[in-house]
Amino acid sequence: METQLLEVFRTVARYGSITAAARRLRFTQSAVSRQIAALEAEVGARVFDRLPRGVALTEEGRILLPHAQAVLDRLTAAQHNLDDLHRLAGGRLRVGAFPTAVAALVPRALASFRCAYPDLALSLVEGLTPGLLERLTAGDADVVVVSSSPTGPIDPAGVDLHHLLDERLLVAVSHEHRLARRRTVRLAELADDAFIVGSANAEETLLRASLPSGFQPRIDIVAAEWTGKLGCVAAGLGVALVPALAVRGTPADIALLRLHTDDESIRRIFAATIAGRARPPAVARFLTHLDEAALGVGQSPDRPGSTDSAR
Repeated sequence: METQLLEVFRTVARYGSITAAARRLRFTQSAVSRQIAALEAEVGARVFDRLPRGVALTEEGRILLPHAQAVLDRLTAAQHNLDDLHRLAGGRLRVGAFPTAVAALVPRALASFRCAYPDLALSLVEGLTPGLLERLTAGDADVVVVSSSPTGPIDPAGVDLHHLLDERLLVAVSHEHRLARRRTVRLAELADDAFIVGSANAEETLLRASLPSGFQPRIDIVAAEWTGKLGCVAAGLGVALVPALAVRGTPADIALLRLHTDDESIRRIFAATIAGRARPPAVARFLTHLDEAALGVGQSPDRPGSTDSAR
């Protein structure tokens, strides 16, 4: 049964007149009469008695009317919900991100997104790339910001990867360190320095992905949190690798040095969504906010000091 027939039927019942209904619907009177006749043929009974002045519902018409009303109301509600979805006037967006992306990149994107769409509910969960991808494929996140490296590429199976930026890893040293005034260093110059790592197996994760083959760092201190790790660096207990995305939280008493191009490692940062599925409007628009945020973060800082480069 066509919804237009139900709309015409409801309008005629409301006005009690085919002429008045035609005027309201901006149809000709004969067009309304034809559609009522088509509905009656489909129902198998007359829904209106034609009177000298207007029409009146038959018993069949009285039974049909509330059902027609319910169908049309549900369709109207569905259209409103779809309109809200496309205008982002409601709904939710669930975002996941790895820890250093939460330092600046993702919060900036979320802040601008919330400003643009204040009625949409936002949530953020922090995690490591493998766990975030699991959340995505399980349907517990709509979009996740993840990182890849030369030794830890992301398996593209089941996900679409939207490239955001390429991130350098920097070396954090105390201001009293012998190389603190340098801008660029070679790893060989840090062979005698202790490396402070964030977890007991960091040498199998961040360091392995960041250091060239054959370089064996000495690890004396494991500090789980960035504040502790950088506090140890500031105290002169060692050096640490710092992702460029995390420089926002670097204390002022720490110098950040670039690695020589022969030694540096690049992490590729992506926004991942489920492959083979249409991106919801909220996800598609959030990606544009991530792109804009990526333009302003993740760049190596321009530290004062000597312009000498590592030799």
